[in-house]
Order: sequence, then structure tokens, then C-alpha cells
Amino acid sequence: MFGSISSRYSALDDTSLLDRYKETHNMEYLGVLYHRYMHLVYGVALKYLKDPDLSKDVVMQIFEVLVEKLPYHQVTNFKSWLYVVSKNHCLGMLRKKPPVESIDHIFMETQEKLHLNGEDREGNEVDLTVALSSLTSHQRRCIQMFYYEKKSYQEIASETGYSQNKVKSYIQNGKRNLKIYLDKNEPE
Repeated sequence: MFGSISSRYSALDDTSLLDRYKETHNMEYLGVLYHRYMHLVYGVALKYLKDPDLSKDVVMQIFEVLVEKLPYHQVTNFKSWLYVVSKNHCLGMLRKKPPVESIDHIFMETQEKLHLNGEDREGNEVDLTVALSSLTSHQRRCIQMFYYEKKSYQEIASETGYSQNKVKSYIQNGKRNLKIYLDKNEPE
């Protein structure tokens, strides 16, 4: 990627490359500097995301982040700063990722009742709708926003005015209450 550039500025240390980039905004300096640590960014991404292809994409995304953020930050240790930026980027991606656990998965124990395929699907959705109506309004609202609208705790908190801890509590208690309701009302 930066092969010919590397040989031209490879003797410069990180601080010199960073200073020259900030002075000139010449992407060659940033390219050489980033090339030194691309493998570390990939490693961080792979550690958090557990997906090689996505991790390769993150390596390119982080370069774009550097172009955007470096002019506004005083960086004394580029390698350490890059690690933190990479880690935070990956954690942000994980937070935005839809939850792995779906509303149907919550009720695995009552799978006989919740066969969500074919003709049984309509009846089961009615059962789930009735179960949802048994929750408090706070629990129902948070569960619907989290599982059906795929919103994060933070988004739910912003829209409802509840604290993030309250949102988490409402979702956890709502899940527990739904399971109890469905177990209690399971047909014989």
C-alpha cells in the first residue's frame, strides 16, 4: 500500500512523521506512520470483532479516523494513541451491532409453544402479544424498542428519558416476566 513511500521516509521516527504530517497535511507522512502499525490495528480489530474480513475493513476505517482526528489531538505516543482509537472504534461497532439474542431466543425453554415457523407462527405471535401486554408499560416499551426496533440502551434512554440502568433493568425484568407468563400459560 505504501511501499514506495516507506522507503523515502522510513528513517524518520514516529514523532517526526506525525509532526511533518500536522505541519504539511501531506498524507505520505501519515501513510508511512500508519503502515508501521497496521498489523496492530488488525490485531485489535480481530480480538474484539472476531471476524477477519471485518477486521480488514476496520484497518481502512481507522486510517480515515486518523485523518479526521489527528489535526485536533496532541499525540505524544502515536502507537498507544492508535491502540486506544482502534479499541474504541471496535467497541463502538459492537455497541451498534444488533443484539445477538432475539426475542424468540429468550424463550428457548418454551420452544414447543413458540414454534415460529409455518402455520403455528400466527398463534404464537398472538401469545407473545398477550404476554407483552402483561408487562408494565415501562418494561413493554423498553422490550419493544430493544428487540423489535433494534435500538441500543442509549437510544432507548434518550427517547424515553429513563436512565440507561433503568432501561437495562426494565428489559431484564421484562424478559423474566415474559418467560414466567409463557411458562404459566403454556397449553397442556
